[in-house]
Amino acid sequence: MAEQISPLAPVYLHGRHGNAEGLPGVTLTETRPGSIVQIGAWPGRQAAVLAAATGVLGVPLANLPRAGAVSGHRAIFGIGPGLWLASDQVEDLGERLLGAIGPQDGTVTDLSHGRIALRIAGPRAEWVLSKLFALDFAPDAFPVEAGRATAHHDIFVQLQRTREDAFDLYVFRSFARSFWHSLCHAAEEVGYEVV
Repeated sequence: MAEQISPLAPVYLHGRHGNAEGLPGVTLTETRPGSIVQIGAWPGRQAAVLAAATGVLGVPLANLPRAGAVSGHRAIFGIGPGLWLASDQVEDLGERLLGAIGPQDGTVTDLSHGRIALRIAGPRAEWVLSKLFALDFAPDAFPVEAGRATAHHDIFVQLQRTREDAFDLYVFRSFARSFWHSLCHAAEEVGYEVV
């Protein structure tokens, strides 16, 4: 499979930007997972779908659908009733999940071609994201592994807290460049580094 060209290529400028005093408040990265997949469960079939997904992803999904799970380069989190978003470095995640989740239990939709994944990390990540989204980013309201589906000026974003100071954001490829500019602008005050 040929490597996709990032929609951020012309504007993804490595290095330090914004406030240059001290250490950067955040780092920004395009993570480029091999697969981004949406999993859906038919009514009453959530347990079967989660069991199948656990077997494929190899991450404990006991906290789902309330929270999520993160293990290395694999992640899954709830984005709606009976809906989860999963990402992994492997390119065949959708096929593997489709083989494990029967049509009587749910659906699997590969979104890899239509989404990009960004990571914001650092001591000021919550501060920067709170400029963009009307969400409570306090750790007790948005714990590690939990996910949210929201929007910034009509740009739909699914985000997951992957560490205490890090969030992964999934954005439509067609809006990636516009959202990237907004994210960079929001981070200028605290200084950011693109890695």
